[in-house]
Amino acid sequence: MSVHLPPLPPTPGDGYQPAGRSIAATIAEEHQQLLDLTRQLVEPGPDPAHGREILIAALSRHLSAEEQYLLPAARQALTDANGPVAEVLAGDAALLMALRGLTDDRLAMVARLVEAHVVAVDALVTRLCAAATEEELIRLGNRLEIAEEAAPTRPHPSLPHTPPWNRIVEPAVALVDKVRDALTGRHTQLGEVTEPPPR
Repeated sequence: MSVHLPPLPPTPGDGYQPAGRSIAATIAEEHQQLLDLTRQLVEPGPDPAHGREILIAALSRHLSAEEQYLLPAARQALTDANGPVAEVLAGDAALLMALRGLTDDRLAMVARLVEAHVVAVDALVTRLCAAATEEELIRLGNRLEIAEEAAPTRPHPSLPHTPPWNRIVEPAVALVDKVRDALTGRHTQLGEVTEPPPR
């Protein structure tokens, strides 16, 4: 095995594939959604309803989950991954800082940071796909999706960004974020973005 994951229980027969999507498919879809939303917010014209708050929440969850599972897997499975992983972590920290108190004048900068994040992470995912088995990629994809559900919905750049501490601290912080979201009626899911009413 190229990526260290707890072993699966024995299954009858060969060729067992766990259910779910690979980490590559999940990340590719999320990256496209995040790029589309940032472009919508930067382009002239009325902003989609809830777009900014959803971008903040979706990016916060996405970065947290990648830092919990993708980056450690890349570090373990790939030779010379420390440099690219450190680059991604530095970019993530800058992105989280930019998301705090996001205003119109910082949207273009956030869009550039998201594009840089996508390029850097996609390069790591491509290398990981060449090094890991399909089973490992699916199991990592499942863990990524679970981590996103338990991740903070607000940027917290001062939290730890590497395991094991991020896996311990972030779910606790996320609980506070989700209570605040519920109390304020804040929209946090990409599916909640709605087009602005026609003028």
